[in-house]
Amino acid sequence: MIIYDLVFLLNEDNELTSIKQLVTSLKGKVLEENKIGEKRLAYPIKKSTTAKMYEWTMELEPSKLEEFKKKLNFNEKLLRYLLLKGEKN
Repeated sequence: MIIYDLVFLLNEDNELTSIKQLVTSLKGKVLEENKIGEKRLAYPIKKSTTAKMYEWTMELEPSKLEEFKKKLNFNEKLLRYLLLKGEKN
């Protein structure tokens, strides 16, 4: 398993559970969850001017990464995300 950092913007807090279920359905694991807070956006995204920002550290198999990104792209409640390969401690 490889560690990834996922930073994303949401409008609704209840969407967190569906993203977490997506990670676990792909046999991954969320190691750390941080809520950065509500941010004012520099420009409207999907007609929203504010969004809640989250940062997760998670483990996922590299073979499941493309499927994970595809499902994130189809999630309409997810405004933006950034997925980076993390560092091992």
